[in-house]
Amino acid sequence: MKNNELSKDTIYSGQVLKIPTNTYKVVSGDTLYFIVKKYNITLDRLIAANDKMGDIIYPGDVLKIPYVEATSTTATKVKATSVSAPKAIPYSNSDVNLLARLITAEAGGERYNGMLAVGAVVVNRVQSSQFPASISGVINERSNGYYQFSPVLDGNINKVASTEATKAAYESLKGTDPTNGSLYFFENSITNKWLTSKKVAVIIGNHTFAY
Repeated sequence: MKNNELSKDTIYSGQVLKIPTNTYKVVSGDTLYFIVKKYNITLDRLIAANDKMGDIIYPGDVLKIPYVEATSTTATKVKATSVSAPKAIPYSNSDVNLLARLITAEAGGERYNGMLAVGAVVVNRVQSSQFPASISGVINERSNGYYQFSPVLDGNINKVASTEATKAAYESLKGTDPTNGSLYFFENSITNKWLTSKKVAVIIGNHTFAY
């Protein structure tokens, strides 16, 4: 190798690497949060790379993925690694989307911690032997003829999930739980004696979370 040539698989101290801008075609079930996690970029950078992009994406949309800059501190071999995020329960992209839509419908007006708490209740139910063993099973469950979650009955579950709710869905699926293991939640003003008789774990925003 000549002195003025660099090895293709070696980087050096102070060297700035740039991966050219890529593109990604949105498929059914994708969310903005899933895409930024996939490419290890921030949502702000993704939005900046795609002029006039809003909170909603649709199958078939083509997004520009900005390059990632990396600066080496020592000469090293470039090696791709794959790191899997920890999961509280197994889930698919469609599970994330469904959970995020439920969170949007149930706690869209709450602060982030309130949205995260709703997601945590669903995850806790999946982990409990008292309820179905999947996100879809828990959210769509009917007990004695009644839906467990009113947005499934009134159709609000079908509305597009917000970016913040999607973020909360991912975080709850990784095991974050501000409710300390609650299996139920209800509005603070509710008068249903069966629910209000449950042991209260915490009150977050306009919701009470209980066992």
